[in-house]
Amino acid sequence: MNDLSRSRSASRPGSRRLPSYFDLIEDELRRRGGGGPAKRPTFASPALPTAKHAGVASAFSRAAGNNAVVVKVLSYGAGASSARNVLAYQSKEERALDQDGREVTDLNAAVRSWEREFGNRNGTQDILRLTYELEKGEGEDIARALGSLAEDGFRHTGDTDRTYAFSVSEGVKGGTRLHFALVIAHEKKDRSDRSSANRIPAEIDDVRAIDERLDRALRGAGITPVSRYPAEFSSGPKGLTATLHAMQRAGAEVTLSTKTHVKDRPSMSGRYERGGERREVTTKDHKELTAEGQVVGALMQTRQPRDFMHLLLSGPANVDRDRFILAGRDFLKEQFAGHRYAYAVHNRNDLEKHPHLHVIIALRNASGKMLNPNIRDFTEWRVRFADNARERGIPIDRQKRIERAGPPPVKRWEWEMFRRMGATAPANVVDKVRAKLRDTPTAPKREEAKKRLEQSRRSVGRVILMLEGIAKDRSAPSTARELTHDLSIGLRREYGRLETAVREGRDPTREKGEDHMLRSTPISAAQAKAAKETLANTALTVAVKIANPSDRLIFEQATKIIGKVVGLQLDSRVDKNRDRTESGRDKRSSDSLETKSAAGRDHIAEQGVVNRSSNNRSLDASRIARSNAEHDAPETDRSNRERPKPQQRDRDIPKSIKLRPPQEKDRDRTR
Repeated sequence: MNDLSRSRSASRPGSRRLPSYFDLIEDELRRRGGGGPAKRPTFASPALPTAKHAGVASAFSRAAGNNAVVVKVLSYGAGASSARNVLAYQSKEERALDQDGREVTDLNAAVRSWEREFGNRNGTQDILRLTYELEKGEGEDIARALGSLAEDGFRHTGDTDRTYAFSVSEGVKGGTRLHFALVIAHEKKDRSDRSSANRIPAEIDDVRAIDERLDRALRGAGITPVSRYPAEFSSGPKGLTATLHAMQRAGAEVTLSTKTHVKDRPSMSGRYERGGERREVTTKDHKELTAEGQVVGALMQTRQPRDFMHLLLSGPANVDRDRFILAGRDFLKEQFAGHRYAYAVHNRNDLEKHPHLHVIIALRNASGKMLNPNIRDFTEWRVRFADNARERGIPIDRQKRIERAGPPPVKRWEWEMFRRMGATAPANVVDKVRAKLRDTPTAPKREEAKKRLEQSRRSVGRVILMLEGIAKDRSAPSTARELTHDLSIGLRREYGRLETAVREGRDPTREKGEDHMLRSTPISAAQAKAAKETLANTALTVAVKIANPSDRLIFEQATKIIGKVVGLQLDSRVDKNRDRTESGRDKRSSDSLETKSAAGRDHIAEQGVVNRSSNNRSLDASRIARSNAEHDAPETDRSNRERPKPQQRDRDIPKSIKLRPPQEKDRDRTR
């Protein structure tokens, strides 16, 4: 038994000890093979996970048999029909409960109440629909005019790849009505295309430009538009299908012209592509229009509105069902207060399956704020749900998938790719499928995290070297030298302390910072300005020499923070100097001391006076005695006494500093 196990076992009563790695393997094999009930390790305790050693505690808890909590979003939805489907799926085993604890008995009433929550939603405007009243026009002439416009471009010349549709029906006063729909969203070349450069904004200027080109094309074919109805927009593939169905009313034929088609592949599903040739489909069949709309919508770059999310809360199979459901109820009440939601329990009575809660949550709360969860929100939800479960005595841990010692998840398309391609499939797909088949964990790949860590390490190193360089530069102001020297020492110690915390497995964000000494000698505003300019100029010089843009950005951010620290420190010392001047302290003692300090030398240098001491000590002593005598004289005598005119300095007489206070009250008296 190693030192860690010996120390832990010694601290536990009753001679408890940690099981070895082989004990855990035997226990796992016994559990899987059914050779008797699995022996639970004696050290298992709900209190093991701690915030200080989250990773280690989670690993111990997993070894003890405690499951990780599952909180994930199954899907997002929009519209009343999607909400009905989720509510119906929730209620397949037992009735759902809403946010107030009431049972959802009437599904239709619940759907109507949810639909009222979806009134203010925004999706991308992907399809433009224009309706015209024409004097009289034949369908063939209209089709010919629209075909020539498609060859020239709908928005501008060269915009020839867009899908459009039209239908001709009877208009008012014996005229002809033309329904025209144009896909203004970006249509992808295939499903792997992630660009969106060909999208037309749904702005009034763009609609007017399309209207003018369409009007010109119709008049060029001898068709005179009389009026146009207001433009309408719809969103996504469902909006396109709904537009086609609206154009097909009253038995009108709808003509769809597109370059999108499905390429058939033997023994495989079809591939959606946008080809070079345009194809046209003219039909009255409702189902055929739906199928064609789905084909075009498969390559439409769109963003559907999100009205709600379908959330899953799952626990281990051997959990106390009642306490688990209460923990889930408390978590939903705390986390989604102000949002409409409904939840239902599955596998409440089936003890061999994992119990879980299906929750439908409206993304917009009562105050109109939209919920847009990301990976940090999911991590926070797992932590809070696990905390609620542990408060009720359920040994559940918060754990990311990357921290689990298990095989990685494999998606359906990865299974299909590996089945069709075998060893020729991408290496990452092959590794994941093999690890899943062999039930072997894979080491997490965190190349991006390592890269960011190295960048931050280099940036901190550059900041420390820059501060040390200023501290060693004899030509720099002494105020800047002493401040950068203190900052470089404190920054090096602090960064080393955080590195030690990471290396020992502690959370660096929970480490308590240490106080590092910075000098508080009062300085003048001119000294502070010189120190700030020195630091800013040096940081600019170092940043220009960094070739990597990412490293340069991190360095600039770090120096910006250092600059704020320096500014606060220097401003506090200037304020201290101002307070000291206003309090009327003894100027003679402060002047004599500060003149000998580094800050005092900076002050003298900034005033343009060169400090040259004399070799004649008797001459210096007489000057100092005369200055002190003038300082000790009464204020009235000094004010009435005429100041002697400055004599012409002899080149042989060295220059020196008079150690008497200045005459003016408003002048800086600290030096």
